[in-house]
Amino acid sequence: MSVVSLLGVNVVNNPAKFLDKYQLEITFELLEPLSKDLEWKLTYVGSATSSDYDQELDSLFVGPIPVGINKFVFEADPPNVAKLLPSEVLGVTVVLLTCAYDGREFVRVGYYVSHEYDSPELAESPPSKPIYERIVRNMLTEKPRVTRFAIKWDSEESAPALYPPEQPGVDDLEDDADQYGADEAEREEALEDEEEVEAQGEDVEMGGADSSHPILIDEGSESEDLEAESSGESDEEGDDEADEMDAEMGDAEMGDAPSAPKPMQV
Repeated sequence: MSVVSLLGVNVVNNPAKFLDKYQLEITFELLEPLSKDLEWKLTYVGSATSSDYDQELDSLFVGPIPVGINKFVFEADPPNVAKLLPSEVLGVTVVLLTCAYDGREFVRVGYYVSHEYDSPELAESPPSKPIYERIVRNMLTEKPRVTRFAIKWDSEESAPALYPPEQPGVDDLEDDADQYGADEAEREEALEDEEEVEAQGEDVEMGGADSSHPILIDEGSESEDLEAESSGESDEEGDDEADEMDAEMGDAEMGDAPSAPKPMQV
C-alpha cells in the first residue's frame, strides 16, 4: 500500500502565456511518518518522437511532512525555448508531474497541453520561427493520466515482492536428479516408438491418402496474441504521436479527489 496518496492537482494559471510560470496546487495525504522528503518534478515533453528534447522544468523537495492531508503550490519555469524544436512548438504536447521518495518514483501525472497563437492571423499563417510571446498555453486538466508504482518506503515490509517467497528446508529434501533422469529416458524411448509407428503409417498412406483426415497446420498461438494486442491500434497515422505520448503519461485516469478534512498547509 502506498504511504502517500495523491488527492488532486489544480492548475492555478490556466490558460496562460507560453512563457508564464507553471503553478500547480497539489493536495496529497500522508498515511504514516516518513524519514525523508518527497521530491516533486515537472517535465516538459518537447518532442513526441524523441526524449532528447524533454526538459525538467523544476524540482522541489517537500518535508518534513505531518501525517494527514497536506497542500502546497508548486511553481516551475517555462521550457527553455533555445532547446525546443520550432516545428513541434505549436499543437499538442505533454507535461509530466512526478513524485519520488528516496529516488524511487511512485506516481506520475500526465497532462496534454495545447499551444496556439492568440490571433486568427497568426494561427492561419504561423511564422517559421515561433513568436513565443504570442503563444497561449492551455493544459487539458479534465482527464489527467495517472500511473502509480509500488515502491519501498522506510520499512523492508513495504517493499514490493520481487522474488518468489523463501522455502525453508527445501535444500534438505531428497535429490531427485536420478528420478528426473529416469523419467527423461522413458520419454525419449516413448518418442522413438511413436516416431517409428508414425513412419510406418506414412508408408501405408502414401499409396492412397485418406481425404477424411485433413492435415492441420499449427500456425502458433503467437500470431493470435499479436492480432489481439493490435486490434485496438488506430488506423490513422496521425495517432502514432499521441500513442507515444500516452506511453509516457501512463494509462489510468485520476478520479475526483475524495472529500477530506481541511488540509494542513506545508
